[in-house]
Amino acid sequence: MQALTGFTLLLIFQALGEMLVRVFHLPLPGPVAGMVCLIPALYWPRLRQTVEAAANFLLNNLSLLFVPVGVGVMTHLDLLSEFGARIGLILVVSSVVGIAVTAWLLGHTKEDEHA
Repeated sequence: MQALTGFTLLLIFQALGEMLVRVFHLPLPGPVAGMVCLIPALYWPRLRQTVEAAANFLLNNLSLLFVPVGVGVMTHLDLLSEFGARIGLILVVSSVVGIAVTAWLLGHTKEDEHA
């Protein structure tokens, strides 16, 4: 029962984050805003225990969450065989570009701090 209460609390904080993002037109996803609200709330021991029960349940059953994705991939193997090389190339190139931009930005941020 404690895990169910923890799930409910997580959904409440997600809804709170969605509401804050929409009301204040924040430039971030609602679940992220909800997590930001949840972090200080976790200092309350009772809330922390119930959320921990839900989190442990999710972590113990994490592999089940990947089953729908695996089934989706298996049902579209023909598309994967046709476009798989292109998808792989796009993933590699976008990852390299993302890492390079992050490194460049961090390098410029460090230079600005020393100036």
